[in-house]
Amino acid sequence: MSIERGSATRFLIIDDHPLFREALHSAVELAYPDSDALDAASLEDACELLDDDEGFDLALLDLSIPGVTGMDGLLHLRAHYPRLPVVVVSGSEDAPIAAQVMAYGAAGFIPKSSKKATLAHAIQQVMNGVTYLPDKYSAANDEPLDDVTRDMIERLSSLTPQQIRVLRMICNGLLNKQIAYELQVGETTVKAHVSEILRKLGVSSRTQAVIEVKKLEALGTAEPFDTSATAHPGEKPVSQHS
Repeated sequence: MSIERGSATRFLIIDDHPLFREALHSAVELAYPDSDALDAASLEDACELLDDDEGFDLALLDLSIPGVTGMDGLLHLRAHYPRLPVVVVSGSEDAPIAAQVMAYGAAGFIPKSSKKATLAHAIQQVMNGVTYLPDKYSAANDEPLDDVTRDMIERLSSLTPQQIRVLRMICNGLLNKQIAYELQVGETTVKAHVSEILRKLGVSSRTQAVIEVKKLEALGTAEPFDTSATAHPGEKPVSQHS
């Protein structure tokens, strides 16, 4: 079942659950017996490993890791390590989540309920350059997004994690002073973030930014901006890239 490669394949497993990390290690070993796999229990730990060593072939990411909301982790990895393929391994089996994951540039989506052989097969498919999505999700991913929607998704993907937090709070109706309090930063810093967010999204006001996010939410493609979630006081950026 393994594929011949010139050098050892290297994987980064990003998951805070020890038992599932073991399960992923087992699947990786089945697919590539001579591979090397490292663990990270948080996005911050993963970024430290990636900053120290860019020699990873594939990352396996759990969306629900500490300090990350919605697609924040995937967005961060795609924005700051664009050459690293990322496969999302999720406890959620909802078709809209799978569609969102793929829209935000993941190389594959694998439910955590999958058997080890399925996990191994999916890993091999992605390593061979094939985007992996289980058959039952294919229909949800068949309808193409229009150019305007894809453009806005790309713009959102260019936001840093801290800018995503600020945008989420804007969508929750928080004023700059309130955002500054939540993030424990100066109001001037928040204003700078807001200006950069508007520039990156190509809009001229906070209201327009919220409207664009709501449009994506209506299409099921804006999970990162779940309005039930806000940053907590003292929350730190996930890495130096924030």
